[in-house]
Amino acid sequence: MLWKEQYKLGVSRIDAQHRELFRRVESFLQVLRSEESWNNKIPKINETLEFMKRYVVEHFQDEEEYQRSIDYPGYEAHKQIHNGMVDYVQEVSMQYQQSNENEMLMQQFGGRLLAWLINHVAAEDQRIADYANKRGISENG
Repeated sequence: MLWKEQYKLGVSRIDAQHRELFRRVESFLQVLRSEESWNNKIPKINETLEFMKRYVVEHFQDEEEYQRSIDYPGYEAHKQIHNGMVDYVQEVSMQYQQSNENEMLMQQFGGRLLAWLINHVAAEDQRIADYANKRGISENG
């Protein structure tokens, strides 16, 4: 499993969303790496793209709401990072549809998604947790 307990922020809703994102990305990568024909992979690929388009936006909104609630000073920069990922997911989804379900595009997407998720949660999101911990802020703000 790609999720590690060290990624926890200590905010149950956000931690649960992170675990779900890791679970979905791991499942997506397993489909991409499987020996099945590309045509058999397409339904799972499409499902993952649709999930990411919805869930990433929902998760980012929740995470940003938490940042505002604790007056996190890095909020604006963090929001820009989120916006960049939302734009990327939407762009890849559009390219995928226009390319007639290009496999190489999805392979690249899977790799970038995994790297981004790990780096973002392990570095950027940990700054939020560090800020909250240093100020003695509990999950309830």
